[in-house]
Amino acid sequence: MTSAALLSGAVLLFGAAPANPLTQLDAALKALTARVSPAVVQVLVTGYGPAPSRSAGDAVLYTRQQGLGSGVVLDPSGYIITNAHVVKGAERVQVVFTKPDRSARAVPPVDEEAVLPATVVGLTEYFDLALLKVEATGLPSLPFADFHTVTQGQVVVAVGSPLGLDNSVTMGVVSSVARQARPDSPIVYVQTDAPINPGNSGGALVDVEGRLVGINTLILSQTGGNEGLGFALPAPIVELAYDSLRKKGHVDRRILGVAVQRITPTLAAGLGLPRAQGLVVCDLESGGPGEAAGLKIGDVILEADGRPVTVPPQLDGAIYLHDVTRPMPLAVLHEGVRTTVEVRVTEETHRADSVIDPTDPQRNLVPQIGVMAVAVTPEMQGSLGTLRIPGGVAVVARTTDVSGVDLVAGDVIHAVNGTAVGDVDALRDALALRKHGDPVVLQVERQGGLQFVGYEVD
Repeated sequence: MTSAALLSGAVLLFGAAPANPLTQLDAALKALTARVSPAVVQVLVTGYGPAPSRSAGDAVLYTRQQGLGSGVVLDPSGYIITNAHVVKGAERVQVVFTKPDRSARAVPPVDEEAVLPATVVGLTEYFDLALLKVEATGLPSLPFADFHTVTQGQVVVAVGSPLGLDNSVTMGVVSSVARQARPDSPIVYVQTDAPINPGNSGGALVDVEGRLVGINTLILSQTGGNEGLGFALPAPIVELAYDSLRKKGHVDRRILGVAVQRITPTLAAGLGLPRAQGLVVCDLESGGPGEAAGLKIGDVILEADGRPVTVPPQLDGAIYLHDVTRPMPLAVLHEGVRTTVEVRVTEETHRADSVIDPTDPQRNLVPQIGVMAVAVTPEMQGSLGTLRIPGGVAVVARTTDVSGVDLVAGDVIHAVNGTAVGDVDALRDALALRKHGDPVVLQVERQGGLQFVGYEVD
């Protein structure tokens, strides 16, 4: 009897032959892509950014630019998360919904492809996340993964728009569950070798069940392209930021009132610490929660919420993952004795950034005269010096939209045709009254002197 006949007889006797594992993998990846891709969108941004500098004087010249990134639908009613750096300086944000392929179900509410305007609900530069809203319902969305189950070596898939190629899918593994990508950043990321390139920012990193493991945020590369070092903000941080941005439009900072340093052999030897690992308390806020809980400078923090902490970002991450309605337990070595200290995590009331972002056209652009400007505040007096006339609108950057108006960064505009202006809205409104051919005279304070700057409306 031939081998073929034997195989045929075995199949008849015992049932169908075992499925090809590669065929099963292929089918699983196709199903995963079809499920995830409709919830990952392309984000198109028109805004302002620094023009290529030709000299030191060009450093405050801004030009209209276009950019793109990715986003993930988190709620069927139109809430989309992306990176803050994708929409920073945006004058207009659009979201592109597409189908993964022509055999897939159409994405509501369109048949083929839709470009919908989006508003920025809020953003947090601390976490580099922004929340967008489009007017649509019934959108496909992604659930969050249970991050406690995410492990090193786990298979993940990245979906986004690398280099503008929308709905691109790549596969890899979790290289590290908690990686500090930059020494000067307190944020811990999920590291993956799934290929990620510019344009993937804001896209999804999902597990094999299509659950959101993280938001792809940055790469480390010597060439500008993928080198297998991609980093995603972990799902718990994304969920926290999403909830806060949706409810309040911002994310409050969380603090313990404790400053820590990673213990090195030199620190351990010089300070007589009982171990050369962990975090040593180097400073305490006077009257802060850490001091109130009994922490002392020189204490060694071993664990936060039951998880080991060996670098400062791990402690910072634990603070944001903690339920602020209860104290956070810290395992501490105090004078060589292990003890547990319960510290209350507090939230700082949100404050506006002290540093003005000149690329925010919604607040700062004065298109009639081609400048980015801000209202003069008491906090700005130090950088502007003593003004001859209190208040006014300070020019922080020029744009390439308008030429022929003699303004430079640092000028303070006090009046338009003799009418005082105290903020950017008042300046824009005063200029909007002028029609083609009308004369406009700005009273400007420059380097301690007053002068008039005149032009005719084009």
